[in-house]
Amino acid sequence: MKRIVLFVVTNLAVMLVLSATLRILGVDRIITANGLNFNALLIFSVVVGFTGAIISLLMSKPMAKWSTGAQVLDPNSPRNQREAWLVDTVHQLADRAGIGRPEVAIYEGAPNAFATGAFKNDSLVAVSTGLLESMSEEEVAAVLAHEVAHIANGDMVTLTLIQGVVNTFVVFLARVVGYFIDRVVFKNERGIGPGYFVTVLVCEIIFGVLASIIVAWFSRQREYRADAGSAHLMGAREPMIRALARLGGLEPGELPKSFEASGITGKGGLAAMFASHPPIPSRIAALQNARVI
Repeated sequence: MKRIVLFVVTNLAVMLVLSATLRILGVDRIITANGLNFNALLIFSVVVGFTGAIISLLMSKPMAKWSTGAQVLDPNSPRNQREAWLVDTVHQLADRAGIGRPEVAIYEGAPNAFATGAFKNDSLVAVSTGLLESMSEEEVAAVLAHEVAHIANGDMVTLTLIQGVVNTFVVFLARVVGYFIDRVVFKNERGIGPGYFVTVLVCEIIFGVLASIIVAWFSRQREYRADAGSAHLMGAREPMIRALARLGGLEPGELPKSFEASGITGKGGLAAMFASHPPIPSRIAALQNARVI
């Protein structure tokens, strides 16, 4: 989840900085000099929206390493048997998935793992010490297969494209609303006034939050795909089911109703709209009903 939150936050920050810079340079004034120029505004929105998303994607691997303190393992000289097994397992899974062998890293923290990187053949798979200590080798392998499936599916690139599209709408609609408010509410008939800039800033924040809901929905769908990808790479669904059950603090096969409303993976209401991962019981159920090829 950290990698997705970091990607979205970094992307929105880059987008706002780009937007503010172009505003300072007078691009907004050019677009609205003689009325709102929709063609120019659309081009401006696409540039700002996709530039933010692409920069975030290119920064994703170094930012993930920095934010988690992940230590990349040397595949040629692992320090112990656990590191050797970890690198070998990830490389075998990558070969099976038909992608380049990712960098493999370990970081200190609670049970978790992530994969990131702009390119399938230049990616990173990192696993926490908490996960390595709390799971069996088969369960860890299933989690690693899940992360390798993310890379093979091109999920970071897909998320970037989705983020770029929603960013474009955020930038475009914020300026349309800002122009409308400036003209209709503040009765400004020359150029653009303070009402435009204030409205654009507020709308970019509000629309950015709404856009995060859309991105989170797509993120939840790709988690189901990565779970299925893990089952495919492992040749069976049971290892990933057990790994998910372990992550959820459940014994395999137990799905108490009370769990569906607890924890970060199972909150309902407003929190569920922003969740990057579906509830663990839903993921387990989807895997149990999946056809493994």
